[in-house]
Amino acid sequence: MTKVPSWFDSLSSSSDLPEDITSTMKDVKEKSGFLPNIFALLANRPEEFRAFFAYHDALLSAEGTLSKAEKEMIIVSTSAANNCLYCVVAHGAILRIRSKNAIISDQLAVDFEMADISEREKAMLRFAHKVSFHAQDISEEDFEPLYDHDFTDDDIWTIGSLAAFFALSNRLAGMTHLRPNREFYGLGRKEREG
Repeated sequence: MTKVPSWFDSLSSSSDLPEDITSTMKDVKEKSGFLPNIFALLANRPEEFRAFFAYHDALLSAEGTLSKAEKEMIIVSTSAANNCLYCVVAHGAILRIRSKNAIISDQLAVDFEMADISEREKAMLRFAHKVSFHAQDISEEDFEPLYDHDFTDDDIWTIGSLAAFFALSNRLAGMTHLRPNREFYGLGRKEREG
């Protein structure tokens, strides 16, 4: 049998984790009803766990005109383009809940240009995809459509930072064969009435 690292295709965590890590994991589990697998994966690397979630939380709570749903759109669409099953499923569930739209995640995961979203959101996603795959080619012309849709400089930074951060996250998930929790698949699938 070929030898592989202990973290490959495994979610085993040490029983001797720092208190702040166990506390965070307990809080997340209590809030969501389950512990998302990314927490278990990173728990054995406490410094990386802290840095990853600090930046994750900073980006998702950044001030500006981007809604929480729009931020999740960026994550789902760029993660799909990066073939990251974990992030598409996990953040797809969060997007369905935040947008109160049971089909939006599926549309974005296949083709955001055909999705039932606004031209503003399509401009946002075009820029996010360019950051994900061709950041070195970003030029002045790439900002014009964003300004045309009233994105601020801070919004543009957040769009790019989310795309870049989740490119990193997508690659970690791929390298480790991280799979989504089964609980994510059904979240937000039922259309809300009223």
